[in-house]
Amino acid sequence: MIKAVIFDIDNTMYDFDGAHQTAMDALAAYMKENFGIGSEETAALMKKCMDIIAERTGDSAAKHNRLLRFQCILEQLGSTDYWKAMEMYHVYWDALIEVMEPEPGLIPLLRRLRERGIRLGIGSDMTAYVQYRKLKRMGVLQYMDFLVISEEAGAEKPTQRFFELCLKKAGCEPGECVFIGDSLKKDVTGAAKYGMAGTWYNPKNREAEEAAGYPVITSFEEYLRGEGQMNISEDEEK
Repeated sequence: MIKAVIFDIDNTMYDFDGAHQTAMDALAAYMKENFGIGSEETAALMKKCMDIIAERTGDSAAKHNRLLRFQCILEQLGSTDYWKAMEMYHVYWDALIEVMEPEPGLIPLLRRLRERGIRLGIGSDMTAYVQYRKLKRMGVLQYMDFLVISEEAGAEKPTQRFFELCLKKAGCEPGECVFIGDSLKKDVTGAAKYGMAGTWYNPKNREAEEAAGYPVITSFEEYLRGEGQMNISEDEEK
């Protein structure tokens, strides 16, 4: 019997890749105006500083912190105008959050599951403040019974520590919990390793050997029409 469904956020609840490109375009315009560098150099600096910050912080939510990455970019440029790191932070995230839209069918699915007495949660890597902003923007916070973000868990997916906190907050046994996400490694096989029903959100119909045997959702709208593989029967829901 399924008692809880946990959703990843980025590239599951909304199209992170598309929103990220919009944010990078806004950041590139800022960098051109303030530092005279183009979009390719901006992207290269972002990649370099992402790796540097990941090495500095280790496998923790801090490695996702854009403020630290932008501080690093200023260091790479030899600038001590650190207030600009805050400006870059807001340029990037404000642009990304402005264009975010929940995946088609997501909100009706959340409503349907809540109506059937299933607890709903979030299980996401990242820093908490930004993820809260995203959830508010999409209008999904009101449907959530609990949230687990890696900054709070003190560990990233697919660690046991992360999924144990998810189960603790869900208040159910692993076999009573569905975990939906776009990452096969982190969300699907990660959750399944600890007994949860890892389910792959795959709207682009990617093919992967490691997906064999796991439920796949290509569209939340299809699931609502009864065409998906996340099978939660009427009997299971009571």
